[in-house]
Order: sequence, then structure tokens, then C-alpha cells
Amino acid sequence: EEWLLESGGGSVQAGGTLSLSCSASENIYGDYCMGWFRQAAGAEREGVVFIYNLGRKYYADSVKGRFTISKENAKNALHLELNGLKPEDAGVYTCALAPYGGSLFVWGDFQFWGQGTQVTVSS
Repeated sequence: EEWLLESGGGSVQAGGTLSLSCSASENIYGDYCMGWFRQAAGAEREGVVFIYNLGRKYYADSVKGRFTISKENAKNALHLELNGLKPEDAGVYTCALAPYGGSLFVWGDFQFWGQGTQVTVSS
């Protein structure tokens, strides 16, 4: 079975930067879409950013211009650089994978996911 493991979360002051990584147990170059969701305490899970096999990227409006997603297919790794962090960016960030198809920003369309990594932003 495919597994995903996130790392890189932590605590940072507003305006700071974090770099998250997601390591996959299988090759990811042929997967349809990968991306990141996040969930703040007491809130619904929301899509953050997604990248398709051909390189197309889609960012939520709330993070556009501040976050950057990238893939390293040879290392089976997905990365997310979070710049200019705001308190409202805090939450558990989860890596997700849709191997064959589905709609971006829709949690139910992603068949594999990790356990998440915590991001905390203080004022």
C-alpha cells in the first residue's frame, strides 16, 4: 500500500518561513495529482495547493504568491515552501495523492494521505 510521510512542521512567528516535505513509498512521477490540505483547530479541512503530473499548479487564493509547491520525482518527494506566514495559516498540513484522477481541492478524491505535520504561527 502507498504511504505518505510529512515532515518540516514547526512554530514560527508571523512573516516567517517553513519548508514542508512529503515522502512517498512508491514512484510518484506517474501519479495524476498530489497536493496539500490543511486543517485548523475546530475548522474544516481545506485544499491549499496541488500539482498535476504535467506540472500544472493550482493554489488556493489565500496562499497564492506566498506558498510554492514542487516535486522531486527521483526522490519520490513533494515539497511546500510557506513564506510570509500568517496566524490564519496555522493548522495540520497533510500531503495527499490521487493516483488516477479526481478533482483538486476535493479531499474525497484523494486516495492516499499522510498523518500530517503541525504548523503553528504566532503574532
